[in-house]
Amino acid sequence: MNSSTPIRSEAEIIAAIVAGETQLYHELVRPYERSVYIMALSYMKNEADAEDVAQEAFIKAFRNLSTFRGDAKFSTWLISITLNEARNRLRRQSIVRMQSLDEPPDDDGTVSPALLRDWREIPSEAVEREEVRTLIKKAVETLPEIYRQVFLLRDVEELDVNETAQTLSISISNVKVRLHRARMMLQKELVPQLKAINRPPKRRWLPWS
Repeated sequence: MNSSTPIRSEAEIIAAIVAGETQLYHELVRPYERSVYIMALSYMKNEADAEDVAQEAFIKAFRNLSTFRGDAKFSTWLISITLNEARNRLRRQSIVRMQSLDEPPDDDGTVSPALLRDWREIPSEAVEREEVRTLIKKAVETLPEIYRQVFLLRDVEELDVNETAQTLSISISNVKVRLHRARMMLQKELVPQLKAINRPPKRRWLPWS
């Protein structure tokens, strides 16, 4: 007979935390740490600000855990908090640093290799190249916010249509339309550049060759 402690469901862990077992919170959020950070980084553009946003999102989720309703996934609720925190921080920064709006965005070269992994136009080996990853990162950053949000949730975090709609408080039809437009924008931006990168150099025909 197995005497090990039964594995608790996510709902049971949440109930235990609300009841006072706060030490379980890290166990609850551990599976979502990467997703929260990626979403924060996609908005903040640099690692330090993304880490601050992620940390604040986890803190706010903990403080408001008793208000979480089980009719949505905890991960969906957590991502919603992260997006709101990122948007609020960007608004605060824009007020404080209006004079910096014309400066080029900080490009630290960090991007998830998983971006666009379902696109047939981009071979998987190409995505591993730093030059290609940088192009993808910049292209995603240029998407209007409403399209970037849907693209990241659906194609990067792999939330389903219903979860994405819940996270962004929009209709399912809006999710589908925005995702289609985001993909079209990225294709238009990236395909010509990727073709240029992957085009073999012209051979110089020398008289003695």
